[in-house]
Amino acid sequence: MFDSMGSFITRISFLILILLFGRPCLAADVIRINGTGSGLNMMQPMTVAYANVHHSEIRFEMDNSLGSSGSIKALLSRALDIAISGRRLNPKETEAGAILQKYGQTPLVIVTNKDISKKDITTQELVTFYRDRTANWPDGKKVRLVLRPLEDSDTKIIRNLSPEMDAAMTIAHDQPGMMVAVTDPESSETIARTPGALGASGLTGVIIEKLPLNVMRLNGVEPTPETLAKGLYPLGKELNIVTLGALSEPVRKFLAFVYSSEGRRIAQSAGVWITVGEQSPW
Repeated sequence: MFDSMGSFITRISFLILILLFGRPCLAADVIRINGTGSGLNMMQPMTVAYANVHHSEIRFEMDNSLGSSGSIKALLSRALDIAISGRRLNPKETEAGAILQKYGQTPLVIVTNKDISKKDITTQELVTFYRDRTANWPDGKKVRLVLRPLEDSDTKIIRNLSPEMDAAMTIAHDQPGMMVAVTDPESSETIARTPGALGASGLTGVIIEKLPLNVMRLNGVEPTPETLAKGLYPLGKELNIVTLGALSEPVRKFLAFVYSSEGRRIAQSAGVWITVGEQSPW
């Protein structure tokens, strides 16, 4: 009887504490995020600020990048809470329950290995380098392309530079033995360690990862959020937030922070042009 009475009192005390102070922190308060590498780079400083300053009881899990498609699949299988996508949803993903909200864009930057001193590249030079695998840099080093998969959003963005660039990209992918990096981090790491390498990276990755990369101007224009917003820089990579319909309270509060003035400031510092207002869709 005393044991029962003690258990009853314990339960009542627990309920009173919840009413007075709110729900206690549980181990389940983990927010699982994955996505395109550029999106994870944006999220890194944001999650640190939120966990350390705002809600230290929240723990974030962000493993190696699954890419946009892989993270959306993981989200739909309930293995993630948030996916950061560099592309729009396809009809099957929407039908399965994925919900996309726009957030911003980061410049897709033309980068080379640090051993290349050239600081500016034109669209026509890119066409030549992608079309001719025997091409050399001005100093005589061989141009070594690092491609992304044919259906990757980065590949499509570069294709849209011009009809000639579109054709050159097809030629490059048709060549045997080309280096193809599946994810953003893999691409940047390959370029950083390969002499003469040329490829593309989201500006967020350049800023956050701090790999030894040579960032190039494109047709004389610096790749910045400001030049992207003004339409001067032509290569922009979408950063969209994808969730399912029902959000847990920790996830909803974190996403509200992402859209807040502080969250926007952090994202902008990481190289993102914010394309939406401060009102959280959640």
